[in-house]
Amino acid sequence: MSSSQLSNMPVNAHTTDGSERKVGVEIELSGLSYDALIEHASRLLGGKAELQSRYVTNINTEDGAYTIELDSDPIKDLNLADEGLPTSIRELASHAMDAIDFAAEKIVPLEIVGPPLPLSKLHTMETLVDELRDLGALGSREAIYFAFGLQLNPELPDLEPGTIVRYLQAFAVLYDWLKSRHQIDISRKFTTYIEPWSNKYTEKLMRDDYEPDLKGLMTDYLESNPSRNRALDLLPLFAHLDADLLADYVVDPRIKSRPTLHYRLPDCDIDNPNWHFSSVWNDWVVLEQLANNAKDLATVRKQFRDAQELSFHNLTHSWTETTHQWLQEHGYV
Repeated sequence: MSSSQLSNMPVNAHTTDGSERKVGVEIELSGLSYDALIEHASRLLGGKAELQSRYVTNINTEDGAYTIELDSDPIKDLNLADEGLPTSIRELASHAMDAIDFAAEKIVPLEIVGPPLPLSKLHTMETLVDELRDLGALGSREAIYFAFGLQLNPELPDLEPGTIVRYLQAFAVLYDWLKSRHQIDISRKFTTYIEPWSNKYTEKLMRDDYEPDLKGLMTDYLESNPSRNRALDLLPLFAHLDADLLADYVVDPRIKSRPTLHYRLPDCDIDNPNWHFSSVWNDWVVLEQLANNAKDLATVRKQFRDAQELSFHNLTHSWTETTHQWLQEHGYV
């Protein structure tokens, strides 16, 4: 695959041990059959497809295994061809499965789950998304019942509580701006997948004296946000840091332990020719830059707190507008 490098790089591209940071990418889409998506993705990624189970296939590449699956556990788990069933039932089931397959591929998203890619390899995702669009892939705008997302799992530079807090503060400041940039499709607006954090938690997070240890950080978050359904989901990170403490608040087999944030906000607008993987990634890099500039972060956090007060300025200016103007003035966008 070849592509120009369109994805910006964050100021902090390595972990504290000198390794290049990585990011996992998850893309939901429609418009292609399951078999067609596997065929095209295998060719575009230069990998070999290996069936894992019904509607779950790995594509093994030099960068790791990409997983392509139907994003619905009930469909994936169906086994109407079980040899324990009577022959007549199995014969009927084969016809039923054809109908189920056809319906599922029309209304249930197909998902591509990429391996943790080094930041320098993100052009792979840029090329893959653009070429799948050319082959007929569809995103959220295609139908009211589509609520497809493009999710990022960026590895953190380190796992110190102070670093995590800076990233969370930067996200809280930029949430409204990011949401406006992604132009979230109406189908995703009606879901609970991308809820903001609770106001009570955000108020505590944005204080100048907020310097919790790891246990305090996790406890504060989980007491107000004990759910995967947040625009920036911290549960995979917490499962990696302290699974026992997480289990005191949330038990969910879907939570996968990893040293990353889980950014769930963006929708997948893959059939829009003006939308690219870098459309999402480069906005995330703005957050990266802010999280790694302590002076600017402190300044904009104060503005965020001031914006909660009753004033003529706040009545006539939205926080989204204020944020965009500030980012422009300080060279972030």
